Amino acid sequence: MRNEGLGSWPARRARRSPDRVALIYQGRTVTYRRLHLRVLRLAHNLRELGVRRGDRVAYLGPNHPSFLEAFFATGLLGGVFVPLNTRLTAAEIDYQVADSAASALLHTPSHDALVRSLTAGPRVLLSVVEPPEPPEPSYEPIDEPVALDDTCMIMYTSGTTGRPKGAMLTHGGVTWNSVDVMIDQDLTAADVALAAAPLFHTAGLNMVALPMLLKGGTCVVVPAFDPEETLDLIERHQITTMFGVPTMFEQVARSRRWADADLSSLRLLTCGGAPVPPSLIAAYADRGLALVQGYGLTEAGPAASFLDPGSAAAKAGSAGTPHFFTDVRVAGPDHAETPPGEIGEILVKGPHVMSGYWGLPAETARAFADGWLRTGDAARRDEDGHVYVVDRVKDMIISGGENIYPAEVEQVIMAEPDVVDCAVIGVPDDTWGEVGRAIVVPRPGSELTEAGLLAALDGRLARYKIPKSVVLADVIPRNPTGKSRKDRLREAYGGVTPGRRA
Repeated sequence: MRNEGLGSWPARRARRSPDRVALIYQGRTVTYRRLHLRVLRLAHNLRELGVRRGDRVAYLGPNHPSFLEAFFATGLLGGVFVPLNTRLTAAEIDYQVADSAASALLHTPSHDALVRSLTAGPRVLLSVVEPPEPPEPSYEPIDEPVALDDTCMIMYTSGTTGRPKGAMLTHGGVTWNSVDVMIDQDLTAADVALAAAPLFHTAGLNMVALPMLLKGGTCVVVPAFDPEETLDLIERHQITTMFGVPTMFEQVARSRRWADADLSSLRLLTCGGAPVPPSLIAAYADRGLALVQGYGLTEAGPAASFLDPGSAAAKAGSAGTPHFFTDVRVAGPDHAETPPGEIGEILVKGPHVMSGYWGLPAETARAFADGWLRTGDAARRDEDGHVYVVDRVKDMIISGGENIYPAEVEQVIMAEPDVVDCAVIGVPDDTWGEVGRAIVVPRPGSELTEAGLLAALDGRLARYKIPKSVVLADVIPRNPTGKSRKDRLREAYGGVTPGRRA
């Protein structure tokens, strides 16, 4: 094959294990042979509609086999896939469609009305419905030459502040990312992964679905995460591995069925997207499960580091060591490696790192330092080289000359039994310049007060780290990867009266 990219994967896997089950969706199974035929048919349809090499093909819809078919079909034609976040507003989606200059937009019927409201105007609009199974091979093979350094997809950043940027990931980069995951998670063809995290993010697509399909395992695809359904699916399909953000695992552990659920098939639970509270790690350990943390970001495709399950207890809270083909450095302002225990910025280098931001050469240049990707995340290393992510560099609070990392404070607050969720922001202060403010979601029925919470933190955090005020709220706004929206929190709670429910 002249196609070295991801579009060739279904054909390559079909000749290796044609009858093995690739996908399960709402009780329907798709073998690798059938997946190959469906991808080939869609690629022919797109080509007939005018899609050509280099064209951007956007996709809008929840998790569904058609998402993966569209991804592979686009790669088969040498196009560039642009997954769109279904949780965005029409204006936000319009921006990404226009910014990527997408010539085609595939979407599920659930988003017909939103697509009709867009002004960007791709020349090809295709509603993806559940088509009948393709007949026996009647489609001519497509062998568009695609090199590993060609752009495979434009994945927009979650955009916690400002406009999201389109990270360009190459075919080779995504392949190397999948190899890293296969090696460090010891994936086998017998594994069954639950693809409940959104496929329009790098974690759901590049850390779960693609490595599993490359290895020849099975993906159980669900349109949206539901904690009760998750417990059902684990037992029904004997799920062996899944990825989720902390809030997903928290919801599962809060289920009334948690204590008695059959979790015997699980061997690997990976959590990422936000710092994992120690209390959550302990809850899974009580069920004999290691909830291991990884660290990554869209621009790295996303794998950077991963905690070996064997070290889950000894290194609880760590994001592990660099993936096999990845280098990670914790560096100071001069980009030199910091000594163990000292906080610095995480820098990443590896064949999976993005080639740059779509249409933003200046932003691309700022994102790299001597060939290393600057993540904007702060961390420290221990003597064994394990990385502990502290917080976003830009979220750091400087109070009276002391650096306060909100994530550290949030973890301590989350250990309080009457706290469901929390986030810490900096607010102006005449004396200290800036002090911490905790926005806290109380457990229903609790009598949590500002004074009570602050008293509970005394002796558990250095005095300067303890927030100077607390605001009670109904919910913490988060993006789909689980990160709190600090920009919205500052806007909503920066000027409210402390101690009261906002």
